[in-house]
Amino acid sequence: MWEFRGQRRPPFADPAGPDKESVWDYPRPPCMAPDARRVQVRFGDLIIADSERSTRVLETASPPTFYLPPEDVQLQLLEPLDGVSHCEWKGLAAYWGLIAKLGPPTPVAWCYANPTPSFRPISGYFSFYPSALKCYVGGERVRAQPGRFYGGWVTGELTGPFKGEPGTSHW
Repeated sequence: MWEFRGQRRPPFADPAGPDKESVWDYPRPPCMAPDARRVQVRFGDLIIADSERSTRVLETASPPTFYLPPEDVQLQLLEPLDGVSHCEWKGLAAYWGLIAKLGPPTPVAWCYANPTPSFRPISGYFSFYPSALKCYVGGERVRAQPGRFYGGWVTGELTGPFKGEPGTSHW
């Protein structure tokens, strides 16, 4: 099914220039990369997380997900939610909601408490949905990866197309 695994770009991939990263150069299975840029997550003026010690998970066709160490997250603002999902690479993810958010509890973050051995470095780290909160990398507000389930962070340095866009369900 997955012909493209980061070794070469498909013919439909957008070109990547000197200051651009193609998500088609990311590997499958995914890898992790430390990132020292300042990452902030906000709900209005409330800072939920602020870190210069994030880890990006890079996977073919998807914008990176940024994982932040729990020490850089205002855990008192989050509450665990019911339900889990399974990632073939990382294991079981638990979801978190924002205590300050009005209305029914909705996931704003997820975490792997006991990931697979390859992803142990992000054990207990949090990633946030840019579709639910304002997320910033190096001062740039990111866009959410298309699609309802995905949590990738689209920055101006990336080229696609991205998994989750219309017509990509077969990827």
